[in-house]
Amino acid sequence: MPRVVTRAVPSESVRALERAGLQPLLARLYAARGIAAASELEHELGAMLPIGTLTNAEAMAGILADAIRDGRRVLIVADYDADGATGCAVGVRALRALGAAVDYLVPNRFDFGYGLTPEIVRRAAESKPDFIVTVDNGIGSIEGIAEAKRLGMPVLVTDHHLPGDELPDALCIVNPNQAGCNFPSKSIAGVGVMFYVMLALRAELRRRGAFASRREPNLAHLLDVVALGTVADVVKLDRNNRVFVQQGLRRIRAGKSCALVDALLRAAGRDPARAGTYDLGFVAGPRLNAAGRLQDMALGIDGLTTDDPTRAASIAHRLDALNRERREIEADMQQAALEALEQVRPGESYSLALFDPGWHQGVIGILASRLKDRFHRPVVTFARGQNGELKGSGRSIRALHLRDAIDLVAKRHPGLILRFGGHAAAAGLSIEEWRVAEFASAFEATVRALLTPADLEQVIETDGSLAPEDATLELAAHLDRETWGQGFPPPLFADAFGVVDQRIVGGRHLKLRLARGSRRFEAILFGCADPLPAEIQAVYRLAVNEFNGSRALQLNVEHWEPLTATTWT
Repeated sequence: MPRVVTRAVPSESVRALERAGLQPLLARLYAARGIAAASELEHELGAMLPIGTLTNAEAMAGILADAIRDGRRVLIVADYDADGATGCAVGVRALRALGAAVDYLVPNRFDFGYGLTPEIVRRAAESKPDFIVTVDNGIGSIEGIAEAKRLGMPVLVTDHHLPGDELPDALCIVNPNQAGCNFPSKSIAGVGVMFYVMLALRAELRRRGAFASRREPNLAHLLDVVALGTVADVVKLDRNNRVFVQQGLRRIRAGKSCALVDALLRAAGRDPARAGTYDLGFVAGPRLNAAGRLQDMALGIDGLTTDDPTRAASIAHRLDALNRERREIEADMQQAALEALEQVRPGESYSLALFDPGWHQGVIGILASRLKDRFHRPVVTFARGQNGELKGSGRSIRALHLRDAIDLVAKRHPGLILRFGGHAAAAGLSIEEWRVAEFASAFEATVRALLTPADLEQVIETDGSLAPEDATLELAAHLDRETWGQGFPPPLFADAFGVVDQRIVGGRHLKLRLARGSRRFEAILFGCADPLPAEIQAVYRLAVNEFNGSRALQLNVEHWEPLTATTWT
């Protein structure tokens, strides 16, 4: 059973925000998320971190400006997830607007795997580019960049993944996580890094007088794509990332997004005029990702780079169908994994490493995430790749830096892991199939040495009690339009309720009427058809329920316990 706690609220920050004019409740919510001054809530473009603080962004801009001047051909090699696809689209659109000859190549995960491998470099060489530019990959591509150099194709790396002990021999590297880079937003996504490089390139071309006789491209038009990639990659929404997301959402709501983003939302029955971070992370993002998971992300990039609404709508419907297929595959895999875990008894272990010959390589990351959420353990799931290799995808809990843990396994067991890379929360790796049990044992030993039993306890952080009079449709609508996400979580409240009425809807959800004092609230508990007791302690969020053209307040219950059994703090 998860432990429910109330977030700490710095009183000085609350007072500062109230003095700046924020309502006490909002001041409390923002202070609990690290906001100390009202200026930190400003999401205008002027609040972006300066370009010059991103190491090598201006140097790379100079190289690209020379390439445009000399008519050189640029090839972008992208990762096959939503971050890579959106970063690629930003690069292609911006470079074309700035006068470059540019094309793109995205590896099919089933044929080439992740990153700028020697194999994908040789494929790239077929189109004879003068430069390769990576997006959302490259920082670990030692062999691939060496191969590109041998073939006479200098590589410019734009990435955000954590570097290994050795950097590739690239012509230029822009990565906020490389040693010596003082860019404050270490959580920027790959698409954000590419956007910064394009801003630097425009500034360099401006300095060279390139826009003396033509209009300067407005790169802010790309911010809806930047926002989509940022949210879909589940990076921490620090202030700089919140600027990206808020600006992108403004464009989407105003009907100024790229054709595919608009079409993806409409294909899912969502109104772009009311788009929020949920729509980017759970509606558009998974549909875009489905292309790379099941087929070829070139389909998604194709959609992100077209201005033809008819073509975008056609691609959106294909992506929607792929996403439905992905969900069916995932559901089958998850059921098989849970059945296997009945024998594993994860309560006795600190980690999970699972392989099934029938699992789909494109869906193991989602499976790992689901199992991590269910058991609150670091999880690595494997599927068959090529030549006897297994492709692994890992997800971790807050207490464990997953890439560092896998790095420790690699150092302590030389040769066990063929390749790896990633972040604190997510990582990918390859091993030989016959060594899966060896990896599971080594990973368990490493994780057990890094974590304590308390780290494995699932904790739900809430914002405490919400006064009944503050639970309004207006507040729900305000919260709905804020930029919530990873590292800046949406408000959750915890209160006791009487259950006045309950009925099953949709076969597996509970439609509730809850009582608190004299007030009655419409509520819903998704994914539960078992009846609730007469009194409960509930963790919930405020939501706007739209039905038949009307809008009403609804409480979405995220977690509950019988009132008499709760030990919440």
